[in-house]
Amino acid sequence: MKVLITLLIALTTTTFSLFSQNAQTITVTISNVSSNEGTVKFGLHNKETFMKMNPLQVAESTIENGKCKIVFKNVPAGEYAITCFHDKNNNGKMDFQSNGMPLEAYGASNNVMNFGPPQYDDAKFTITDKDVSLDIKL
Repeated sequence: MKVLITLLIALTTTTFSLFSQNAQTITVTISNVSSNEGTVKFGLHNKETFMKMNPLQVAESTIENGKCKIVFKNVPAGEYAITCFHDKNNNGKMDFQSNGMPLEAYGASNNVMNFGPPQYDDAKFTITDKDVSLDIKL
């Protein structure tokens, strides 16, 4: 019985170590927020969740001197994209004009801003075995 318990502890520790080595962090910084009003909301997406209501992870940051920073933790290796917007009025959603144009500033990883919403192929990046730092412009 003692051998079985020792074996289970060793297996659990090994599994945890392997999982920890395969999960990275993504640090996102924005330095051009137009005001300190409201918050900036972030979504971490894969191709299936991009521009949909259920990101893989969400984060929110207060703004100080036009800057904010968040960290997504325990992100497995893979391909991802990040979207964000300045929720200036703190209503929990991105606001739009009646013609569909955004009323609040937004951005995406890789800072490719075309006419229209961001596209996954423009915003995607790959996580392998190192932590990632991104600067996004709104």
